[in-house]
Amino acid sequence: MGIPLALVLGALLALAGSHAGAKVGDVPLFALAVLAAFVVQWVAFVPAFWRQTEVYYDITGSITYVTVTAGLLALAPERDARAVLLAGLVIVWTLRLGPFLFRRIRRAGSDDRFDEIKPSFPRFLLVWTVQGLWVTFTAMAAWVGISSTSRAGLDALAVVGVVLWVLGFAMETVADAQKSRFRADPANAGRFITTGLWSRSRHPNYAGEILLWIGVAVVAAPVLTGWQWVALASPVFVTLLLTRVSGVPLLEKKADARWGGQPDYEEYKRTTPVLVPRLTRGRG
Repeated sequence: MGIPLALVLGALLALAGSHAGAKVGDVPLFALAVLAAFVVQWVAFVPAFWRQTEVYYDITGSITYVTVTAGLLALAPERDARAVLLAGLVIVWTLRLGPFLFRRIRRAGSDDRFDEIKPSFPRFLLVWTVQGLWVTFTAMAAWVGISSTSRAGLDALAVVGVVLWVLGFAMETVADAQKSRFRADPANAGRFITTGLWSRSRHPNYAGEILLWIGVAVVAAPVLTGWQWVALASPVFVTLLLTRVSGVPLLEKKADARWGGQPDYEEYKRTTPVLVPRLTRGRG
């Protein structure tokens, strides 16, 4: 049932986001982008299921962000500064995070989240289909903003949005780099990171990602009209996904299973916020 549900949600988003949007012939440009987001996943699913591998899962999502965003910008009848800015914010984020995730999975060799899913055709197809919906939800504010027929010059909201995006992007990038360096040090084998941004938040990379997508939505807001306002669900979706579904809950569960009961870990959990970084310096 998950696959039809994902498709219905995707269709509803395509319908709402296409209101007052540009068209290619008789097809709304945003709806075309949503369709492309799903099709790319299904094409990649075929060799992934055949080879029983999830190695290309994350990089396929990244390719989808870049190709669909660039395609939207190329097909948009009006490419003003706001549309170019929105496309740039999405593509720069993707070009940084996509290769990072791909290198990580290549080093690890596998992702244990997929171990029980890969052998099942419908279950494995479901996670690829859900990724199409995930990409759509995440990039929706930017995609609707690019394809909207409503235009507005860069203004104070654009500046505020860019500032939020830069802060979030920097936080996510620094946090990922700090954790990569920590894990690369043999002396840290079997330990958990409590230094740098990780002394201020247990998941600073996720806090940064949520902030940057809020920034994208703020930049897009002035050109949204009617049902296009559904695009502001983008940062809400990212927040719920990372804090309630696949991000924080899974990592907290794994950390508790590995270090739960250890005094230093329990102290770290007690004194360090789950998501929003504290301003004061923590341990480490």
